[in-house]
Amino acid sequence: MTSDWNWETGEGLLGMDDPAEVDAALDRNDDSLGAAVIGLALNCPPEVVSPRIIRALELLPPGRGRDFPFTATAHLARLDGRLTPELYEALRAEGLGGAADHAIDDTLSFVPFRDLPVWLKRRWVYVTVRETLLRWWLRPLEAVGEAWRALRERRRT
Repeated sequence: MTSDWNWETGEGLLGMDDPAEVDAALDRNDDSLGAAVIGLALNCPPEVVSPRIIRALELLPPGRGRDFPFTATAHLARLDGRLTPELYEALRAEGLGGAADHAIDDTLSFVPFRDLPVWLKRRWVYVTVRETLLRWWLRPLEAVGEAWRALRERRRT
């Protein structure tokens, strides 16, 4: 399948299923490394992908391109419903407000609560309570808005 991967353009790398090929890309710090790691996450279990994601995070400086390994982590959470302890630690180290935001959200959505580490369980409770309260708060406001719209429509006719 190697012939389907074009490292210069990145074409075909989302179909990556060869960890050795990704290891070679990590060794040469390839420009298309992010796409290859995402492809590996789409096609391999977390135990195979996790060390490569961690290594990619070590190679990529903060900023542009660093979101690719976290996107791979999000895909693992979505597809497998589990992450490795190393990936949980990488999410915690990156924290909220950065490249890991979507990966943390997907982890909270797709990994069973019982399998989350304590820090993510606390985050899950916070997010769930906040969103529930927000829904309760917005329901009456929406009703008032609809009543005003109906009143304005009635006045126009």
